[in-house]
Amino acid sequence: MLDTSRDTAPAPTPPANAPDEPRGCLFALSQPPLMIFLAVIGALLLMAALHDLYLL
Repeated sequence: MLDTSRDTAPAPTPPANAPDEPRGCLFALSQPPLMIFLAVIGALLLMAALHDLYLL
């Protein structure tokens, strides 16, 4: 005879170190590789602006 009883498994609990809120854009901006990339792009734009202002 088949066993038709259903065992209810306990609901999975989230890990203890899980954040309450999902990580958003500010978390992504705090990553070092992205900040280095943005700093290099900003420096290049600043150099181009200074070149246009003072040398042209």
